[in-house]
Amino acid sequence: MKALCWHGKGDIRCETVPDPEIQDGRDAIIRVTSCAICGSDLHLYGGFVPGMKSGDVMGHETMGEVVAVGKDNTKLKVGDRVVVPFTISCGECRMCKWGLFSCCEVSNPAGAEQAKMIGYPTAGLFGYTHTYGGFPGGQAEYLRVPYADVGPIKVPEGLTDDQVLFLSDIFPTGWMAAEHCDIQPGQTIAVFGCGPVGQFAIRSAFMMGAERVIAIDQVPERLALARAAGAETIDFSEGDVQEKIKALTRGLGPDAVIEAVGLESHGAGSLIEKVQETVAGKMERPYALNEAIIACRPGGIVSQPGVFINAVPTMMGALIAKGLTMKTGQTHVQKYLEPLMAKIAEGEIDPSFLITHKIRLEDGPDAYNTFQEKKDGCIKVVINPGT
Repeated sequence: MKALCWHGKGDIRCETVPDPEIQDGRDAIIRVTSCAICGSDLHLYGGFVPGMKSGDVMGHETMGEVVAVGKDNTKLKVGDRVVVPFTISCGECRMCKWGLFSCCEVSNPAGAEQAKMIGYPTAGLFGYTHTYGGFPGGQAEYLRVPYADVGPIKVPEGLTDDQVLFLSDIFPTGWMAAEHCDIQPGQTIAVFGCGPVGQFAIRSAFMMGAERVIAIDQVPERLALARAAGAETIDFSEGDVQEKIKALTRGLGPDAVIEAVGLESHGAGSLIEKVQETVAGKMERPYALNEAIIACRPGGIVSQPGVFINAVPTMMGALIAKGLTMKTGQTHVQKYLEPLMAKIAEGEIDPSFLITHKIRLEDGPDAYNTFQEKKDGCIKVVINPGT
């Protein structure tokens, strides 16, 4: 089959690799009909994340048609259309039973090594380093899905791939980020980063009852999408972000702040940025995280869906002094699949609004560069391997 494979920083290739096979009775194999390039994939593309090996198949936002099932899988049958969560979860360990699917204790074959670094194992992930199991990703013609009797959700008749694909990751991620804010009627939420996750966080915050959302970014197309959702926007490249947030909130500050950028954030020449450049160098750049901590009102919540890999300098003094609560984590996708699928089916939201580019698998390497450089108005790339 054809697949997009990682060969080093800035080096993604469309290559022929072996077709996946059933390895366990709970497995399924899907023919990929749609997949997407995620902002987290760009961290791999940029060489920020250790644990990749040359030839690894990329991708963790995937859906398609079931073409084979293992003997113990009674949930799926050949011909089912399914969306596959990026988190691989067993459904049986204590974490899965608690609904903490991204913390599954069983699914990551590299869990013992991972635990040496972070204390405990967490779930395996598709296409995201050997630290998370080395599972081949879904930017390919076919995908093997372990624990396929737990993860995938069947797609109801009448819904298109474009409507449901983002249930694999970014819609639940934006939703969980907003849920972490414990939104009450009349509250104001700030969102740093208007990329794909930020866009869903904005819309999720409104669906949960936020009165106002303030969205911060510098990319015109992203800011326009945020405004289309009803958000008030700030272009951080124009400086004085904190003063602008205070002005918009009459000096009170937002009740919660979502940081949807992560380790590749860019500053605007602020004092925070200059200090961090000195202390941390150029690798992971937590400017947005620290701006979010400063922006949040005392007693508020900072919700952190943005990805970090290693240690970063954090404004702990501000976090503690203001009595803030921080909520983080890989998304427990399986927990949100059914309720969010229902919102799509009922017409409350159509996630396809985000798609700006649709390509063939062979065009993937160029699309990575386009997405990375934010060229051609690129906000979200969807790949259709069968075209």
